[in-house]
Amino acid sequence: MRETGFNLNDPELLRTAAFIDGSWVPADDGASYLVTDPACGRTLAGVANCGANETLRAIDAASAALLGWRNTSAKERANSLRRWFELINASCEDLARLLTAEQGKPLAEARGEITYGASYIEWFAEESKRIYGDTIQPGSNNQRLIVLKEPVGVVACITPWNFPNAMLTRKIAPALAAGCTVVCKPAEATPLSAFALAELAQRAGIPRGVINMVTGDPAKIGGVLTRHAQVRKLSFTGSTRVGKQLLADCAGTVKRTSMELGGNAPFVVFEDADIDAAVAGALASKFRNAGQTCVCANRFLVQDSIYERFTSALVAAVNAMTLGRGDEAGVDIGPMINADAADKVIGLINHARTLGARVAAGGRRSKLGSTFVEPTVLTEVTSEMRVCREEIFGPVAPLQRFTTEGDAIALANDTRAGLAAYVYTRDMGRIWRVSDAMEYGIVGVNEGTISNEMAPFGGIKESGHGREGSRYGMDDYLEIKYLCMGGIES
Repeated sequence: MRETGFNLNDPELLRTAAFIDGSWVPADDGASYLVTDPACGRTLAGVANCGANETLRAIDAASAALLGWRNTSAKERANSLRRWFELINASCEDLARLLTAEQGKPLAEARGEITYGASYIEWFAEESKRIYGDTIQPGSNNQRLIVLKEPVGVVACITPWNFPNAMLTRKIAPALAAGCTVVCKPAEATPLSAFALAELAQRAGIPRGVINMVTGDPAKIGGVLTRHAQVRKLSFTGSTRVGKQLLADCAGTVKRTSMELGGNAPFVVFEDADIDAAVAGALASKFRNAGQTCVCANRFLVQDSIYERFTSALVAAVNAMTLGRGDEAGVDIGPMINADAADKVIGLINHARTLGARVAAGGRRSKLGSTFVEPTVLTEVTSEMRVCREEIFGPVAPLQRFTTEGDAIALANDTRAGLAAYVYTRDMGRIWRVSDAMEYGIVGVNEGTISNEMAPFGGIKESGHGREGSRYGMDDYLEIKYLCMGGIES
């Protein structure tokens, strides 16, 4: 089944079959499932519903392609990635329309994600030529000690629905740059963006079997990917609960893993902060993608002396935001991914209200439909409320008071998550003290937009391990081999 209502300049970008060994193939039993528009529930496409057998063939294809791909020169790999990057940029509008249709975010945000995702391909195309080894001073003149870096092998990439383009490119690009091949399992809700990337990769001349994509039953596909001995690394972005299960499943074959898991980001505003800048940062961090991001501000910690001023400014800014369908002009916030996600957010709001929180803006499901939640500000929030203990993953900003710098640090670190944190202050000493004390992998200082291809993205504690982007992002796809060469003086 193929839907024609996307108005694509290049209709061939709408693919609905699995991509295995360079071919578009249906599920073995012909089964499919429906991908729908979260804004209105309309059917977008029927997509191959794959399982274990298709995944096994994808792993076989990636294994067969591995030797040839790893033996290409770094410059050849860089050129292939560069061609892929250019094709993605040339198709930006079509890719954005596909993304908005299946995920819901406003078109402007979708265009930004396409550009952001492509930036990782450009970055790692260049980094592929900078995989350096070492020579080590030997203990004897009769030896030479050399360190080489080699590709891990076949990599499994499992990605979420909130950034269906960028989360894939952030994994595929360094894997291919390092000389690895990949088997990708995109989220069931958003496979169309992934398939379009595969189509463009094929056009870019990336050899068959180097990139494979299977969609369908997450338990069946994930079970094969985690337990298969030929898969040497698994990279996952998603919930902490699923990440822990994947880690356990990978233990049997001692796979390398990268885990980018859930967050509970504090957004700390001190009394000397630039209030206007802090509000702008809050909007960028909290309400992008309707709050459905792992690094979005989850708890706002505001110093007592400016609490009312900050609240008033934030509420005014939030009330000025436009909620609507992502393909409509002027929309700032789109729908949640599905009605269940919206139900969870409404439940968190109601729980906070029963414990004394006050709704200063929003707080309800919108009349636009079951997936739309009004951008919300909650005040007088306390730590026992679920909005402070859980990852909200929705457009809700809970505001909590603090008195001293020490209080702010203690509140900020009072979580098992450790992905991102935000600090607003103009005191240079405080910037260093608080940043040093924050138990997080990423700290945004007077900045609400923290992600880019040049910086290492990842968390600590139960937010996972490994880094994506930057020169450090290549390390997770490389093994270190040490050569001890004797007989030099013979």
